[in-house]
Amino acid sequence: MSTWLPIAPCTPGDCVTVAGRRVGAARRVLRVAACLAVLLVGVAATPVVRVVRWLPAERLVRCWARLLLAALGVQVRPTALPGKQVGGSLLVANHVSWLDILLVAAVRPGRILAKTEVGRWPVLGPLTSWGGTIFIDRDRLRALPDTVEQIASALRRGERVVVFPEGSTWCGRGGGRFRPALFEAAVRADVPVQPLTLRYRAGGAPTTAPAFVGDDGLLPSLWRVVSVRGLVGEVEFLPQLPPALFPGRRHLAAATQRVVDRHRYPSTVTHPTEQPVRVPAPRPRADVTH
Repeated sequence: MSTWLPIAPCTPGDCVTVAGRRVGAARRVLRVAACLAVLLVGVAATPVVRVVRWLPAERLVRCWARLLLAALGVQVRPTALPGKQVGGSLLVANHVSWLDILLVAAVRPGRILAKTEVGRWPVLGPLTSWGGTIFIDRDRLRALPDTVEQIASALRRGERVVVFPEGSTWCGRGGGRFRPALFEAAVRADVPVQPLTLRYRAGGAPTTAPAFVGDDGLLPSLWRVVSVRGLVGEVEFLPQLPPALFPGRRHLAAATQRVVDRHRYPSTVTHPTEQPVRVPAPRPRADVTH
């Protein structure tokens, strides 16, 4: 158990339901088989894409992620997608499911920050490692500064890095506080924070079926996802937040959370342990070390 990151109170029994219409057993098996086929293609192609520099790597990643989501029966719906950007950026999103990584990759790929356990998952683990994932050991607080500096170095090189600062997955009916530590990387590299809001719907209504929470296992979660009919993953891009407008990482994290929360499910998202955060008026950065 992590000594410094929160654990969401969400559990599969209390929070996760598969409401609405479901597909038949044969369709579910077909989706799982198609998912495995696309994963294996990705494992085989990743080393080639990394070696052959002239290949359009980002476009290939987007296509592969969309293909994998389609195999799972998930439709991608991006909104407010920004134009082409130059330079690094820290993409920050709420965290619901392992599907979140695929949703972001299907629209705006970047290096993912993931827990070390993901690197040990079968098939998906090696694929994420080869894809340049930055792993964080959530049980070692002393490793956090090195991880932050690794993210900052990637941002300085003009790369995009995707993080989920809630520190844990939530079912979508609620959410956790954005931990400020990871925002220090954007402050050090002086690159903008790109807030994202991720939502899942089925039949037009919010659904918790994709949530990967508590002691949920990857295989039960996968089976639940492929059982849903008409599952849609929404990725909403929100206005960027330059670190220079905030006095430090804590204010930057609070401002990002307010923007993301405002575009989640306003009637259902709650933060029972958190107080409303007041975002300071834009002003030159005075101190970036706290």
